[in-house]
Amino acid sequence: MSSTTTQASSRETSGRLQPWVSFLRAHAAITRELSAQLQREHGLTLNDYEVLLHLSHAEGARMRRVDLAQQILLTASGITRLLEGLERSGFVRKETCASDARVSYAKLTDKGAAKLRSAAKTHLQDIDDLFLNRYSGSELATLGELLARLPVTGADCRSASEPCS
Repeated sequence: MSSTTTQASSRETSGRLQPWVSFLRAHAAITRELSAQLQREHGLTLNDYEVLLHLSHAEGARMRRVDLAQQILLTASGITRLLEGLERSGFVRKETCASDARVSYAKLTDKGAAKLRSAAKTHLQDIDDLFLNRYSGSELATLGELLARLPVTGADCRSASEPCS
């Protein structure tokens, strides 16, 4: 392969990967800023907020810890550490299963629900400012359709016989 062909191929690959690089950089910058603002204004990380949000939508405001880890995309030890901090703050409490002692739940407390309501007001405004307000309604609809094609859990792409689509 000639030097010219190699350079052209490299430019083509670079150009093709540019949307991916832009996506990664934007995701990193926006999530870093959202987390910093939540920490500064409410003493929560983005993961803390997401846990409180998932619990608030769950039946009985509680979830099995293993299911919560999958939803938040954390390991078992990662969700344990995160929940320990939320438990110390009184936002979540640990509950056990009456029929199976091996199963434990994370339960949103009244204090946690109040914290979520308080944080949601500013967090949603921050999402508007950093992301939503940069696009028109039709652009957001298109972007939503495009992003819906992407996997949302690691398990979504583990099957080699079923490509993500």
